[in-house]
Amino acid sequence: MTNPRHSPRTDPDRRHAGLLLSVGLALGVSANALAADRCDQLPSPSVSLKRHEEPVSLDIRTSYRTLTLIGPRNLPAGKQVLGLTRGTASVRFESRISAYTDPAGRWECASPQLTVTYGFSPMTVYVAREFPQGSCAYKEIHEHELRHVRAYQAHLLRIEQELADTLKRRFVTDGPWRGPVGQTRTRLQQELEERWGPYIRREMNKVDAAQALIDTPEEYARVAESCGGEVKRLTR
Repeated sequence: MTNPRHSPRTDPDRRHAGLLLSVGLALGVSANALAADRCDQLPSPSVSLKRHEEPVSLDIRTSYRTLTLIGPRNLPAGKQVLGLTRGTASVRFESRISAYTDPAGRWECASPQLTVTYGFSPMTVYVAREFPQGSCAYKEIHEHELRHVRAYQAHLLRIEQELADTLKRRFVTDGPWRGPVGQTRTRLQQELEERWGPYIRREMNKVDAAQALIDTPEEYARVAESCGGEVKRLTR
């Protein structure tokens, strides 16, 4: 006969409660681990840059008087615009977002893959209609404007690495973004439009400094005196 003071106590309710608690903890850990695994399986955030490529338009229908009106505002008095190159800084964002939403619908992890296309679009070269194609004056003015086109293109190449590094520091994180469900895309779009679009356009418009080095008084004088005075004669 056993001593009741040393006999094992059997309390089914308490034992079952302990078992249920253990199972609950095990399920909780497994769910969190599963969610972490699902987030880790998303592709890494990425940023890629593309330069906008399109043919340069040529306008030979506009008079030099009109070009002078739409040309640089700081044009010296008495000077006329015989040719002009105009490029508009353009930025386009494309985003593809891979996401995982937790089963309860409270949070998500998301990984954005961002493509940034930037360039001067449209870009138009004007040669005043007073200078017929094929003439010496036309060739001189056209070649001068092509120097501006090359300056635009060189500037895009020059700033590409800096743009890429800056955007990657912001968007290429160690892992997926986490936040409330449905907010990643809205947040990303707002930030691109309000912060990064204006930033890229500012960097692109710094090309004006390089363009000013082309339009020197000496260059204006050279073109005006070229072709045996043909340019002067046609603009009197």
